[in-house]
Amino acid sequence: MSKICEVCGLPEELCVCEEIAREVQTVKVYTVRRRFGKLMTIIEGIDEHDIDIKELTKTLKAKCACGGTSKNSQIELQGDHKVKVKEVLSDMGFSSDTIEIRESKKNNKRRR
Repeated sequence: MSKICEVCGLPEELCVCEEIAREVQTVKVYTVRRRFGKLMTIIEGIDEHDIDIKELTKTLKAKCACGGTSKNSQIELQGDHKVKVKEVLSDMGFSSDTIEIRESKKNNKRRR
């Protein structure tokens, strides 16, 4: 006997909760400069309770061919992948209208 989703009441094979959650969430994508001048792409605004953030991180790392991690309800990817991340998230069912690409947050420290 299959399990029944507590939210929508459908069997887990037919559950649509995750697809609905993907369409509703506002996702912010931006880059930050880290140690030694390396760029990191940050994806935030994904609710960990509705979407498996570990599986999403794994998929994004594979599609962008880079390393990365998920922590504190955000995904960090090594390098500048803002445009590719928006394409991949749109293909996965996130609404492209709710994916917001921001200009990079700059670190004011400059080495001389």
